[in-house]
Amino acid sequence: MNALIQTIAIAALPVIFAITLHEAAHGYAARHFGDPTAWQLGRISLNPLRHIDPIGTIVIPVAILLFSAGSFLFGYAKPVPVDFTRLRNPKRDMLWVAAAGPAANLLMACFWALMFKLSWAVPEFFSVPLARMAEYGIIINCVLMVLNLLPLPPLDGGRIAVSLLPHRLAWQFSRIEPWGFPILLVLLFTGILGDILNPLVLFSAQIITTIFGLY
Repeated sequence: MNALIQTIAIAALPVIFAITLHEAAHGYAARHFGDPTAWQLGRISLNPLRHIDPIGTIVIPVAILLFSAGSFLFGYAKPVPVDFTRLRNPKRDMLWVAAAGPAANLLMACFWALMFKLSWAVPEFFSVPLARMAEYGIIINCVLMVLNLLPLPPLDGGRIAVSLLPHRLAWQFSRIEPWGFPILLVLLFTGILGDILNPLVLFSAQIITTIFGLY
């Protein structure tokens, strides 16, 4: 039990910021391209409390840590509201707003890689927890980056696909969105999602650790 508590304590910070900064990035990008909805609602913030969803940000990740040691960490925050019709060029700018979330996760994975490298230079009593926290930070951000790039609306990859497809195909493809989250849950609980994501997540993490010379 002590080991589980330590794991939750070490993983909490990387998980919360990976999820919440992902959403904040969408809000920043939307405002940049002309939609102030998230800004007007106070959702363009680095304060995790503005983005935390009790179930998606806390209960689900903790349950996975407690009961599914072999599974990847999964969670979500309250989606940042984006009114795509208010973007200056809705179809084109949708791509950049959607891509901002995974891009934020990529930057955070690189940040945690630097923290892992820093752990080599600090006293041992601090280096071990910092290294473990950095490992969680790299993996959870790679998970969220790869997961959200899946071409399934309403995931970011689905919105990117809608932006890139011709108008007629984009409209037809976007009709999947109401079923996107149920489909994702079915894939998660049947293990199919893990089979799809795990190789991609490990590949992404290996690239980052290689670039930063961690292993």
